[in-house]
Amino acid sequence: MPPLQATMTEGHVPTQLRTLALPMVWGLMATMSFNVVDTFFVAQLGNSQLAAMSFTFPVVMVLTSIGIGLGAGTSSAVARLLGAGNASSAQRLATDAVSLTLLISVSVCVLGWFTIDPLFTLLGAPRELIPLIQQYMSIWYFSAPCLLVPMVALASLRAMGMSQIQGVLMSVAAFVNAVLDPLLIFGLFGFPELGIAGAAWATLITRACTLLVALYILKVRVGLLGSLIAPLSVIDASWRTIVHVGLPAMASNIIIPLASGVVVIMVASFGTDAVAGLGVAVRIEPLALIAFYALSGVVGPFFGQNDGAGQHHRMKEALRAITIFCVGFGALLTGLMWVFGGYIVGLFSEHRQVLEVAVLYLSIVPVSYGLYGLVMSVNAAFNGLGLPWPAMLLSACRVILVFLPLALLLRYFWGLSGLFIATATTNAMVGIWAYNWLRVRIDQASGVAKVT
Repeated sequence: MPPLQATMTEGHVPTQLRTLALPMVWGLMATMSFNVVDTFFVAQLGNSQLAAMSFTFPVVMVLTSIGIGLGAGTSSAVARLLGAGNASSAQRLATDAVSLTLLISVSVCVLGWFTIDPLFTLLGAPRELIPLIQQYMSIWYFSAPCLLVPMVALASLRAMGMSQIQGVLMSVAAFVNAVLDPLLIFGLFGFPELGIAGAAWATLITRACTLLVALYILKVRVGLLGSLIAPLSVIDASWRTIVHVGLPAMASNIIIPLASGVVVIMVASFGTDAVAGLGVAVRIEPLALIAFYALSGVVGPFFGQNDGAGQHHRMKEALRAITIFCVGFGALLTGLMWVFGGYIVGLFSEHRQVLEVAVLYLSIVPVSYGLYGLVMSVNAAFNGLGLPWPAMLLSACRVILVFLPLALLLRYFWGLSGLFIATATTNAMVGIWAYNWLRVRIDQASGVAKVT
């Protein structure tokens, strides 16, 4: 059983970030393939089923964002405690994070289960698609706690610098889901033919197994989880610490899918095929951004541990390395999408209108991927420092002050093209702002450290 100690306060910074992020790339790629694989098989059922699944995307992302936010709060607190050499408090906090996540995820999902029809009607889903959405989400909601609890528990592993275990677990889960999808959707090899509901059942079974394995690893193999029973004052203190970062981080992550919901409503005015095309594009996009997600997943713990240890010069070096990578890799992604975007979306649908919308999106928005990736890492860094409000402000201003006004204006003049141009412009503007804010914050922390 490895000791609970800081592992990111020494060594070559770019190499360390790369070593920590690489396992997350494969793990996150596998996890995000859940949506891509589901979309691929559901698309074979018909355009209505594909559009129905597209309408569920913002809701799925909101619940996922709750897990990301709670994971950010857990990772930040555990990393800073480890950086300061307080291992026993780190274990207690990681344990209490699991109980808090279970309580929140079950409550939210029960509420969601009873509000499927009015919620998706509000999102602009046509009446004829509501039964298909009901078939999918009435099952999917049961799988959400099995997703959120492992997300938060494994965030503690990242705080220790042990991203390899999480990468392997996520990869195996994605493989199981890919096997179950066609069996349950199409009724192969004697399995029941469940249609779009089969995709939800595959997700539920896979995530339930993942939950059991994750808890076993963290409890037995790593020793990171203790007893869930503790004095209420201790649990309350842990929950407050997690929520201090987790609640703003949760809100920051929820803002993004809420903006996606607004986009779906705007696109819905162009017809069901346009929504289906957007659904294809936004399921391909996360795979393109996988390296940025992986990097942001380890940036928070890196900044947290080094802040706890007072290693401010390492944070400066990390910001420089992160910026160079994001800008360079973003340029590469832009070129790849321009060349191969049409071929990729063609794997998901043969409908001309659907393809046109998906290709249009992937020819415009990727121009801003590099700076959007920088925003992800800056937000993670602020959370890791125990400063969640700058990250929340960046996310809120990105949507409310920049994106929505631009989207309404450019959509009026240029339709769907204008809507996608607004997305790219917003990413670029907020990326530059985020970089400068974090740079100034690190300089200030370094100055205070030198004075004291």
